[in-house]
Amino acid sequence: MCYGTIAKTKNNNSSIMELETLVKQLAERLPKDDYPVLNSRKHFLIWLEYVLDESVSSMRGLFARLRQSESAPDMSTFSKANSKRNTEQIKNIFKYVNGLVGRKRKSGKHELVPFDSTTITLTTKLMWAEGYQQVKLFSGQGLETGNVRNELVVFGREHDYKYGKKLVGKLEEDKVAVMDRGFAGVDFINYCQENDKKFVVRIKNDWRLEFSKDNSYLCWHNKKLESYCKVVAFCDLETRKEFRLATNLVDNDLGEVTAEDIGEIYRNRWQIELLWKFLKMHLKLDNLIAKSCHGIETQIYMCLIGYLILQLVEIPKIFGNKLLDKLRFLQACMCKKTSYYHWFEELGFF
Repeated sequence: MCYGTIAKTKNNNSSIMELETLVKQLAERLPKDDYPVLNSRKHFLIWLEYVLDESVSSMRGLFARLRQSESAPDMSTFSKANSKRNTEQIKNIFKYVNGLVGRKRKSGKHELVPFDSTTITLTTKLMWAEGYQQVKLFSGQGLETGNVRNELVVFGREHDYKYGKKLVGKLEEDKVAVMDRGFAGVDFINYCQENDKKFVVRIKNDWRLEFSKDNSYLCWHNKKLESYCKVVAFCDLETRKEFRLATNLVDNDLGEVTAEDIGEIYRNRWQIELLWKFLKMHLKLDNLIAKSCHGIETQIYMCLIGYLILQLVEIPKIFGNKLLDKLRFLQACMCKKTSYYHWFEELGFF
């Protein structure tokens, strides 16, 4: 075996050990034998198998894979655990691994945080009987740290506007929220102005504008607004669409913020759409297998945990550095095992 091949093997083993160490840290934060129904570690690792294993796409396919282990529960036990088990344990795991991502890549001052929501259609009749046809995941993403900010799971057809203040409520003063026009409104802008929350939000084109008192910039005219907010207008020459962006980034410690800066900030909002695309295409956010509110919420948080795990794991540079490259690399490593569940069972995680 040549030296280069040996080096690659060592790097591969290092990446595998890194994943094993990380999952062990997460599993050790859960009780090992907290019956009845199903112990927390098994519950967590079964969900991790479903989220990260691209060859599994249904609950029946999942348990066909798990049946090769004597310790794996049956499908009915797992379903019962999803409906009975509180989601707080999974949320605590999410907060822990999200903190690890934030510490790994620290943000600078005035980090941009795009916020948006994604809708997941509920197809099970059990959820329809409870009056829910869809669930929404609201979240932000720090563009420098890559971690998930102020996530919120909402069942039903609630409008985005109702949750704008909740999303930016816990945002630090030196962060800049970037949002689409679904969140724009008088109450939201007044809240941001009163609580010193920096924002760039798109507004509707039919809202009335006027010049500020010193004629230095356009502002949104509304009697209910407690203070003016600057408005920057752009035109897409190809589609002939106008974009109006309201912001309070005016004469502050950011220095001079030009119209081009505001436009560039808003372009970064597209990163949150790429997050939804990755979660739905590769981590099965759009393929809900749980049939209860607790189970659906657990699956959503497990998708986010899987996304954060991929950010923390390092793989050899020869295989790439994108999240999809990492997922495919781990999939190739896992093929030597029956599943992620069996892999971590061999290590004695439960």
